[in-house]
Amino acid sequence: MGSAGRTDARAQRTSDAQWRAALHRNVFWLCSALAIVGASLGAIAVTQGVPIWLVTLMGVVVFAGGSEFMAIGLMTAGAAPATAVLGGLMLNARHLPFGFAVGEATGSRWWSRMIGAHLMIDEAVAFALAEQEPQRRRRAYWTSGAALFCTWAPSIFVGGLLGQWVGDPEVLGLDAALPAALFALITPSLRDNPTLRAVALGAVLAVATTPVLPEGLPILVAVLAVALALPLPWERDRNGGVPA
Repeated sequence: MGSAGRTDARAQRTSDAQWRAALHRNVFWLCSALAIVGASLGAIAVTQGVPIWLVTLMGVVVFAGGSEFMAIGLMTAGAAPATAVLGGLMLNARHLPFGFAVGEATGSRWWSRMIGAHLMIDEAVAFALAEQEPQRRRRAYWTSGAALFCTWAPSIFVGGLLGQWVGDPEVLGLDAALPAALFALITPSLRDNPTLRAVALGAVLAVATTPVLPEGLPILVAVLAVALALPLPWERDRNGGVPA
């Protein structure tokens, strides 16, 4: 190998090392935010009379924060279990397009797809979609998904243990920590014009339909804005056929 080849190899290794360090740093901060939300869920559930073992088991088996918060709310309100199941299905219907978007990142073997599907939460999908190279997309998905999974249930358990001292966790606004962290994660992508259009319209649609649609459906309506992520004709022409 010539000197130019060795230089390129060293530069590539340096780039990969910097990318991995940034990935691990971002995952760490997101896990920290998720731990706060998980502790809030555990505290809320225990103060509402839900056994700590049940809410912790939900964290392992369900692994979907929005569905778990909704299920706890419905259970403590006296709703039928079927109502909680149906609500969870509606709330998580967005995982269908998620699967199409990041399916390759889960691998080609059936068992890796099964595990990868269980780790398919919003944050892991966001990490994966932020990468263009297939290898980096796969690593980002599995690193973030596994780290978030290992954080979620233990944080729920700790929150449940501390629930008797927390009082009403909702007054602290802890449930805002995770959305704020996710927004910070996707902010760099908003520099792309089509993506910015889609996000802006999606947010408007979600906010406008929240008062009139059942919980979970406004998110599905917001998905319609994805069509605006397609480059407009003049954007293709201006960039030689490449989206802006």
